[in-house]
Amino acid sequence: MFNRMQKKTWILLLSLTLLFVLSACNKAASNEAEMPQKEDESKTLQIGYQKYGTLNFVRAKGTLEKELEPLGVKVEWTEFPGGPQLLEALNVGSIDFGHTGEAPPIFAQAADAPLVYYANGPLNPKGEAIVVPEDSPIKSVEDLKGKKITLNKGSNVHYLLVKALEKHGISYEDVETAFLPPSDARAAFEKGSVDAWVIWDPFLAEAEKKAGARILADGTDLVNNREFYLASKEYAKAQPEVLEIIYKEIEKTENWIQENQKEAAEHLAPQIGMDQATLELVLERRTYGIEKITAQVISDQQQIADQFYDLKLIPNKINTSEAVLKTTK
Repeated sequence: MFNRMQKKTWILLLSLTLLFVLSACNKAASNEAEMPQKEDESKTLQIGYQKYGTLNFVRAKGTLEKELEPLGVKVEWTEFPGGPQLLEALNVGSIDFGHTGEAPPIFAQAADAPLVYYANGPLNPKGEAIVVPEDSPIKSVEDLKGKKITLNKGSNVHYLLVKALEKHGISYEDVETAFLPPSDARAAFEKGSVDAWVIWDPFLAEAEKKAGARILADGTDLVNNREFYLASKEYAKAQPEVLEIIYKEIEKTENWIQENQKEAAEHLAPQIGMDQATLELVLERRTYGIEKITAQVISDQQQIADQFYDLKLIPNKINTSEAVLKTTK
């Protein structure tokens, strides 16, 4: 009798244990189903862009998203006021890809940002300039000596100012620089609290048409003013196929803009808060195309880096070729 009772007790305990385990498993499965699955971050491409550039047109057309859909890659876009700010975001991992002028990558590389040069646009020296108020007594670059000049620190126009002063025999230390992003710089310019402003398109065209700015000198015979497409080193190594798709989309978009400038201006103007006539001026004087990085381009970047180091604008010497992605075949 005792053995039979003992047997029944063990059967009951075993049944209860099994029931408990099954219940726990079902609950875990239920909780897993209810919890939102974390999106694979490697499948989201974070692109940084500025107020104007070919990436704006790519973004507006929505063609990149369609091309990347078969790879399961989504695109998120973030706007930045200038190249330095954009590359700061790349440095901390907030974006994977973006575009800037020549100078920002040099400042970023000097700060150990993990960037690589991926592609560049052609020379565009008329796309940036030193401007003064229309009625300013300043008639030449020589007249800038002792004057207060505003610009976005570390941006492409920083190098334009350096080269313009050098060409006219003025030391960089002989001018006072006020580092401001474009919107604040324009306010200072219109208020008369600075004597000159060094700025790039489309802000340059807007300054000419809306702020009474007169071009003192543009980049002709001074700077190349290339636009660079840059990626984080980690992303470039992990996602070469995605970068190649971006390249082809930029290439197609460049061709379309060149052949349809009026339509392109009409399409983009309201999206960036700029009137069509101003944007048409920008598109009329810019150059078009995209190229893969060459040794000559990196050599040109090295010249800028060396001059910035000599002027103590960057804290240490850099080797620009170290920011070129090394590929193995």
